[in-house]
Amino acid sequence: MNLGVCDALANRYVHRGVERDDLVQMARLALIGAVQRFRFEAERPFLSFAVPTITGEIKRYFRDHSWMVRPPRSLQERRSKLTEARRVLEQELGRPPRIEELAEASHHSRAEVAECLYDPASQRPLSIDAPLDGRDSEATFGETLPMDDSAIELLPERLALQQALDGLTPRERDVVQWRFVEGNSQSEIGKRMGVSQMQISRMLRAIVTRLKVELEM
Repeated sequence: MNLGVCDALANRYVHRGVERDDLVQMARLALIGAVQRFRFEAERPFLSFAVPTITGEIKRYFRDHSWMVRPPRSLQERRSKLTEARRVLEQELGRPPRIEELAEASHHSRAEVAECLYDPASQRPLSIDAPLDGRDSEATFGETLPMDDSAIELLPERLALQQALDGLTPRERDVVQWRFVEGNSQSEIGKRMGVSQMQISRMLRAIVTRLKVELEM
């Protein structure tokens, strides 16, 4: 089974504001989609197809949920105080205060004031392709994985996945098909089914939980 590959790919994106279990769930559902779409008669290692598919689904999960990094509490409190100080100074000076004026009024250093005025980590979406922990690396995780699977070796996995999918309701199978085979977003599926994106998200979570139990038996 390639569940270990799913876990390894999910681990690459931890510490970015999303729970590891959620990433693992999305990776494993993406594996199901990859197995269904892969042409086993082709002379191409399965992992060379599955790794980009799983990685792409994890990235899309981030985009769908618009995950943002939450700033530290101390920074939030400092920013709140500076906002008030800035308002008072603008009234007194008749213009926006400079950093050094804010620093003097709030008893903070210029660096602390600058950090509050512009904190990229809390104001911009996470960069999904940024190097983990800030390390520079041109190599991708997928390039480090072995690529020696064959169609015969994958038959047990494919049968296990198919058996697990057979246990889903027609409605659940449709959701899996639309999401991981056709590549529709949760919002698109919700519109298609007449429900909200959040309902689709909960349904996918329930499906993944059931499939995870069956695949690990």
